[in-house]
Amino acid sequence: MANEAFEMFFALLALLALAGSLAIVAARFAGGRAGRSLIAGLAPLSIAVPALVTSVSMVGSLYFSEAVGYRPCVLCWYQRIAMYSLAIILVIAAVRKDRAIVPYATVLAAVGAGIAGYHWLLERWPSLDTGTCSADAPCSVPYFEVFGFVSLAFMAFSAFVAVLAFLWVVSPSSAATIETESESVSH
Repeated sequence: MANEAFEMFFALLALLALAGSLAIVAARFAGGRAGRSLIAGLAPLSIAVPALVTSVSMVGSLYFSEAVGYRPCVLCWYQRIAMYSLAIILVIAAVRKDRAIVPYATVLAAVGAGIAGYHWLLERWPSLDTGTCSADAPCSVPYFEVFGFVSLAFMAFSAFVAVLAFLWVVSPSSAATIETESESVSH
């Protein structure tokens, strides 16, 4: 019973992260006063939130593999390489308030999102397999699905998308760009 509760908890976090990311991107491109206020209000958290998201994702993946016993497949390992690296560098960057890490973290998050997205699609359509799956830990068979579609791969994808949204859309430079755009429109 406890495992199902954790699956539901992490699934809800993933959906919240993805919905929040989509809302942030929509606010950025839709503009308007509310969008500008949202981006400007979140800008100080542009490194701290990704650090939190990747750290929680890392703890969640360790829980599912070490406590529950879900054996990571090949694609899970690649996602972990990106996620765990991001957790470490983003926590350090958040503590130091160092935005110089953004280009490097963006590459890791984009690669991780690509792998996680492919992994989630592979769970839906196993015929997409390019030979990465193994018989003992198949990439195409999710250990669980909450709401019929939220698997570990979907959760990782949502986390990577949230990281990308915060690093690029909710950044101090993006907030400044929005302000500049709104000032040029109002003049």
